[in-house]
Amino acid sequence: MVAWMTLRAAPYGSDIASGLNRLLAWFAERPSTAWITFDRVEFGANVAMFVPLGVIAVLWFGVRGWWAAPLIGALASATIETLQALLLDARVADVRDIIANTLGSVIGMCLMLLLAFLLSPPNPRRYEESRA
Repeated sequence: MVAWMTLRAAPYGSDIASGLNRLLAWFAERPSTAWITFDRVEFGANVAMFVPLGVIAVLWFGVRGWWAAPLIGALASATIETLQALLLDARVADVRDIIANTLGSVIGMCLMLLLAFLLSPPNPRRYEESRA
């Protein structure tokens, strides 16, 4: 899915672009939502697209291999941006995308680490030491 979204010739179809432009124009007309710009929506989408990668990395490498999630996220994102720069004239490689994608993998990693912490059974030895 990520490869399809990032490595096809055109970023999105004209119907999607038209709908997104209309929605962003509607947001821009209102003071309470004028802060919602294309750049912010794109950054948020790039973050969201890589959250599952952080989750999968922690599932694959375990809690002790948490460091793999940001590393894989950064490497995958840098590879995508490099391929876009070298092979796709219609796409623009951007360092902000690497930052956003890496952030997404870190968020996914943090969610999994939090879930692992919340679901881990209590350590009976630690409980006994605190009672003594």
